[in-house]
Formats: sequence, C-alpha cells, structure tokens
Amino acid sequence: MNKTKTNYRERIFIAGHKGLVGSAIYRLLNRSTNHELITISHKELDLTNQNSVKEFFSKKHITQVYIAAAKVGGIYANENYPADFLYQNLLIQSNIIYSAFKSGVKKLLFLGSSCIYPKFANQPINESELLNGYLEKTNEPYAIAKIAGIKLCESFNRQFSKSHGLDYRSIMPTNIYGPGDNYHPENSHVVPALIRRIHEAKIKNLGNVQIWGTGKAMREFLFVDDLASASIHIMNLGKEKFQSEINPMCSHINVGTGQDLTIKDLALKIKEVVGYKGELIFDITKPDGTPRKLLDIKKLSRLGWKYKTKLSDGLKITYEDYKLNSGK
Repeated sequence: MNKTKTNYRERIFIAGHKGLVGSAIYRLLNRSTNHELITISHKELDLTNQNSVKEFFSKKHITQVYIAAAKVGGIYANENYPADFLYQNLLIQSNIIYSAFKSGVKKLLFLGSSCIYPKFANQPINESELLNGYLEKTNEPYAIAKIAGIKLCESFNRQFSKSHGLDYRSIMPTNIYGPGDNYHPENSHVVPALIRRIHEAKIKNLGNVQIWGTGKAMREFLFVDDLASASIHIMNLGKEKFQSEINPMCSHINVGTGQDLTIKDLALKIKEVVGYKGELIFDITKPDGTPRKLLDIKKLSRLGWKYKTKLSDGLKITYEDYKLNSGK
C-alpha cells in the first residue's frame, strides 16, 4: 500500500469496543476522520477462537490495534471464576497479538491492569516492581494473564522489531471507572458496585449499606475517558520518544492520576453524589484485597500526558450514566 498523504488512512481495530475502555477509545478516535475504525461484536467474532481471529485479520487489512477486550470483574468474580479469567484472557490476547503479527500489523497497544504488581509492592508502584513479589491472591489468575500479555508484546518486539518493524506497546492503567461500566452488585468493580448499592439503599429507604472489607484499603481511580486519551497519546508517540522511557524487558507504562484515597472515603464521596442519608457499615469478614495500590506515573508524565477529570466530577457523570441505563 502506498502511504501517501493524500490517500493513506490508518485502519484501526479496537478489540472490545463495546466495553468500558474500548467504547471510550472508540468515542475519542471517532472524532477524527483521518482514520478508519474497525469493530466487530462478540457475536460476530469469538476472540478466543484462533482460526476465527486469524481469518478476521487476514481480510481486514488492519494497520493498528488497541486490545481493550478482556474478561473482567471484581474480587467476587475473580474468586469464583478463576479458570475463566486465566484461560479466556490468555486466549483473547494471544490470538489478537499473534494474528496481528501474522497479518503485518506494526503498531499495537495492549491494555493491562495494575493488578499485575505484587501485593506488597513498594508505593508508589514503579514499572520495575513487576515480578518482584507475590500477587494478590484474589485476582491472581487475571493478573497472570495480563503479565503474559505484556511479555508477549515484549517478546514479539525483541524477536521481530528489527526484521518486521514491530512496535507493540503496553500500558497498565490504575482502577478505571466511568459511563458504560458493569453495575452488577457482585461481579463488578468497586466504584460501580458502590454506586448501585448506595443508590438502591436510597430508593428503598434503607437505614444502612454494607460494604465489603474494612474500608481502609487505598486505591487510585482514573476516569475512563482519561484512559482513552492516554491510550491514544501513548500509541501515537514517536518510537524514539517512547523508547527513551522503557527497556526491552520492562516496556510497559503506568497510567494513573498519582493520587489515592481509602475505600471508606470513596464510599463517602459516592454517598454524597447519590444523596443517600443512611449509614455505611463495613463488613470486616470480607477481603480488602491489596492494602494499597498507587502507581508511579513519572514515566507517563515525562511522555507528556496528565489526567483531566477530578474524581468528584467523574463520579457524578458515572452516577448519571447508572441512573440512565441501569437505575430506577
């Protein structure tokens, strides 16, 4: 294909375009007409089927890939479906990365998760903490799959960067929330789960809401539209600029805000946004997960990106989305 300024357009495949992160990347990329966006539903393409993914890539002439497709969930889902989390995520990412390589895709962005880091990693967590300790057991299968995805991208770069011009990048986002999230009361992440529980308590005039854990665990939260912005920023960085912040066997970049708060403080913020007047009760028999998880975002900052959405503003937007699509 002749890449002239007049006729060349990137053909960008967003895997997982219906999910929380993928839909945000799609919305942001869709503002421009300088490229063609390629999407396909799960019903049309099973990403765990290697032959189907290979055939899809062979027909679509894709030039860039964002891997936002994954089986995701909170502590409850990870504890109850560990085999699904490990097996399905390994298949999804491996099929996409391998098929992208075989079809000549040079640029790819793999979206991981900050759960890849050891449970007791030094805080804030630098990218170099990867594989330096034991993982949090409650989401170990998912974390191992994501680590494998990072290492697969790195391995393809190490083996084929010079011969095939590959530039497969990985980013590790902190906890993500925003419109389009899964608000299931048990199989969701902490922000949507709390929004639903507290909203339902308000509607039913309940005197209290039970929350898993002690409330002392500390977490960092990033609005999903900001993650989409960071994803596109990292994907479009020049190769020399990007490689100035990585090395071949530690090539992932943390994406976060650099600020954290306790789950209790998060719950109080959501209580305020929802307008709930009852009491929050913390169930200390339930696990907290990792005690603290704050990402070191110095590399991201040096690469020229910073978040825009304050937590309080993002929670208001997310609550409105919940009421519109899931609430009563």
